[in-house]
Amino acid sequence: MTVQETIHEMAVRARAASAELARMTTSAKNDALLAIAKALEAHADEIRGANAADVARAKENGLAPAMVDRLTLTPARFDAMVAGVRHVASLPDPVGETIWTRERPSGIEIRKVRVPIGVIAVVFESRPNVFIDTAALCLKTGNAVILRGGKEALETNKALAAAVKSAGVGDAVQLVETTDHAAVTELVRAVGLVDVAIPRGGERLIRAMCEAALVPVLKHYKGVCHIYVDDKADLAMALSILDNAKTQRPGVCNAAECLLVHEKLAPLFMPMVEAWAKDKGVTLHENEAGTEYLSLDINVAKVADVRAAIDFINANSSHHSECIVTNDAERAAEFLRDVDSACVYHNVSTRFTDGGEFGMGAEIGISTDKLHARGPMGLEELTTYKYLVTGDGVIRK
Repeated sequence: MTVQETIHEMAVRARAASAELARMTTSAKNDALLAIAKALEAHADEIRGANAADVARAKENGLAPAMVDRLTLTPARFDAMVAGVRHVASLPDPVGETIWTRERPSGIEIRKVRVPIGVIAVVFESRPNVFIDTAALCLKTGNAVILRGGKEALETNKALAAAVKSAGVGDAVQLVETTDHAAVTELVRAVGLVDVAIPRGGERLIRAMCEAALVPVLKHYKGVCHIYVDDKADLAMALSILDNAKTQRPGVCNAAECLLVHEKLAPLFMPMVEAWAKDKGVTLHENEAGTEYLSLDINVAKVADVRAAIDFINANSSHHSECIVTNDAERAAEFLRDVDSACVYHNVSTRFTDGGEFGMGAEIGISTDKLHARGPMGLEELTTYKYLVTGDGVIRK
């Protein structure tokens, strides 16, 4: 069977599964999620063994340290992944929720109701926990999902898929096992079978998918996140936020990539930043706006005031996540209002741009688009809606 035939057959099966999922009760979906969590624990040794093999192979092939970090399923990450499935099961089910109801003078009643999207294709790199996070969110929202991971995590993903399959979810969750790039092209061109595609990976992957796609794509190209330290900031707080946003996990999209410092504060604060950078092994760069390092590197620039910081960010960011550190409420309000990014923070690390931290459970991705979904995408973002209109023989006059 060719790649094209394989993907078409998977998509047809997913479409049939999505119709069944749309009819499932919340209780049945939660039972399926809890079964998956138990299956993961039962297959933990196989999953960890497969991941160890993938990590060893990745290191031999010279995969970048940030990508190896994303690939590694540590015991803590495994436990968090399983806990995430159970957490999604505990969350309210958005499917069937009435968003609003209106009674019109004509005699009709209109209800705007959340419904599943249908079939979702997710293409991701390195992080195997994405497979489980995505499966959990899609099942909870009544969506079938087809997942295609990167070749570096193939054995881990196969082990995860086997565990999920053993939980009895049928064709609701499917893994594309071929590493042929043609599979991705077929997925994003499966009009009428796949409703939306979501890339989880680097900018190169995302742009390639968008260029090939005939179905809608929800995405962010990169995460160029900024921290602006105002001259009314608490310096210890500013340094703590900077440290967390840059060094906790430098290889993720919500890590800080640019530090902006109020020029009046720079003589006092920059020596602190330089000492911190030396201690943490961070390289400081000047005036390299718009760079996504995904490493222990950060751009540093001075700005005249909060307005200049806002203008700099809107011109150079990827519209992902930005933070202002200040004790001035008016400046904070101006920054929160005028910065055009999906997530804007006041005295909070950008590392919180994450579905789990937003109370969504696991997330299926982060969008910097402005249509349908923006920011972390959880359960509500995996639904669309339809209008249910009722009456008693009403005709339009």
